[in-house]
Amino acid sequence: MTGVVTGLVCAVCGARESIATPLSWLCPNATLSDRHHVLHFESSVEPFRPTDDVNPYLAFRRYLAVDSLGESLGLSDAQRVSIITSADEAVSRVAGTGFLRTPLTRSDKLSEALGFSATGGIWVKDETANVGGSHKARHIFTELLHLLMVEAAGRAPWTPTTRPSLAIASCGNAAIAASTLAAAMSWPIAVHVPPTASAAVLATLEKLGATIVVCPRRDTDPAGDPCVLRFREAVAAGAIPFGVQGTENAWCLDGGRTIGWEITEELGHFADRIFVQAGGGALAACVGSSMRIAGVHPKLHAVQTQGCAPLERAWKNAIATGGARNAGPRWSECMWPWEETPSSFADGILDDETYDWISVLDAMADTGGSPVVVTEDQLHRAYDLVRNVGGFNSCATGISGFAGVLAMRDSISDDERIVVIVSGVSRL
Repeated sequence: MTGVVTGLVCAVCGARESIATPLSWLCPNATLSDRHHVLHFESSVEPFRPTDDVNPYLAFRRYLAVDSLGESLGLSDAQRVSIITSADEAVSRVAGTGFLRTPLTRSDKLSEALGFSATGGIWVKDETANVGGSHKARHIFTELLHLLMVEAAGRAPWTPTTRPSLAIASCGNAAIAASTLAAAMSWPIAVHVPPTASAAVLATLEKLGATIVVCPRRDTDPAGDPCVLRFREAVAAGAIPFGVQGTENAWCLDGGRTIGWEITEELGHFADRIFVQAGGGALAACVGSSMRIAGVHPKLHAVQTQGCAPLERAWKNAIATGGARNAGPRWSECMWPWEETPSSFADGILDDETYDWISVLDAMADTGGSPVVVTEDQLHRAYDLVRNVGGFNSCATGISGFAGVLAMRDSISDDERIVVIVSGVSRL
């Protein structure tokens, strides 16, 4: 089997990396002071024909960049499969589950509550039972596979006994996902969190053996998240980026696509719209790119809150400065940190920058979608409906995509088929 991913290209400056380049997580022109670069995967045009394996990294292996990397490094088909299955088994021993396809079902109760017809309605892609309780591990697992394949090919500048620390900036589901995968491989990890990180999350991280680095804002810090600033300093000192921002590690934009491909297999051309929560934007970016590869084009709506909505601002600015597509070279004109202190009931999507905004804008422009900014009232109503009517055990962040449906309901036909990703198990 030959992979279809042929290389990486920066969506901002156009710099290219070979698919065979080990540890290729940053654009070669990115620096510690200039992160306005992001590598995207380039693929050959191929029919979308996944296998029926229950493990998504095997089912969609042909379309994953990490498999093309392993092949280009000289690893056999059997070696690449073994790396995936062995890592998945190790994750299962720590998390109690490995990576499996997650359910996509029509919620009759939510559909009825919102007045949809029998042919339309709400289809929920439920990620709450995924590894770590959210979609985040889907992204990070391909970062892990990248490292393991580079090691197996003898191309890593370390040995399995001298591995450098992994690093992530997160105070929620991404931190738990990354720490779960790190624990599965006995790989050290430093998690950079704000002083406001919840006690429940910190307790989980400690149980998983992560090193917790609390990151208060310093008077000398530039605009932006201080956790991200400290994380970047750690990476500059030798740590490996292990999070869900494509600007920091492009390989997180690989595995997240499996969620979109699963939706494609089950609903395909029958889906009319997809609503996706957007903090840093990796999930929406992955769903958008997965649909493009699979050849389906439901309208993509990326949802943020009134308390932190840099993506909608970027969308408007991009349209005003040359168009929403291919806005990467206009980064400074479109995307910058949210000036106000981010605040919302859905506190997991309060990234003051939508780091992967370029892919999200491309996908919304290509599909006729748009960003959606929801009110706190809509978030609270969505939380009540998803949990008490729909029966999904999600946190406030995980229901924010559904809040976008509430915000747009008056402009959605009763016969439309709407997909909502519910991700982030409640830890209360």
